[in-house]
Amino acid sequence: MSHPQEQPSLAPTAPPLLDVVLYPHRSLSPTGFGILMGCVAAVSFAAGLLFFLAGAWPVVGFLGLDVLLIYGAFKLSYRAARLTETIALTEQELLVRRVSPRGRVRTWTFQPFWVRVALDEDAGRDSRLVLSSHGRHVELGDFLMHDERVALAKELRGALAPLKAGG
Repeated sequence: MSHPQEQPSLAPTAPPLLDVVLYPHRSLSPTGFGILMGCVAAVSFAAGLLFFLAGAWPVVGFLGLDVLLIYGAFKLSYRAARLTETIALTEQELLVRRVSPRGRVRTWTFQPFWVRVALDEDAGRDSRLVLSSHGRHVELGDFLMHDERVALAKELRGALAPLKAGG
């Protein structure tokens, strides 16, 4: 017995009920980074010149190493900031998509009726926002401040409530 194949719907898909993109905040802009590195290099060069003229030339290498280490630390920080987490909620699914700084993509899909939003608000800065359902879980916004996690949990619960109530 043959079963008819399901035809894809030509109707436009419903807009997401919730669409959030999370990314780590960096307080220093690229322009600010350039200015900071220019200042650090200038101070190190001036200090290195003074030490060189005083006969303590080996100190110049350490001052140059300091500039390179500061530059490297900031570059690693900016690289870590490429992490993004996208949360998209429709009536049929809650999709979480995480793109690591290296470009690795991971996705988690939950049925909205069953998903549980857990946040230990008493833990303060150590709080964790976790979505879970049927033995699977994903932690969201590890890089967010506590208040931002609380606001996100409230927003998620608010968006899920009508779907759990059957509306």
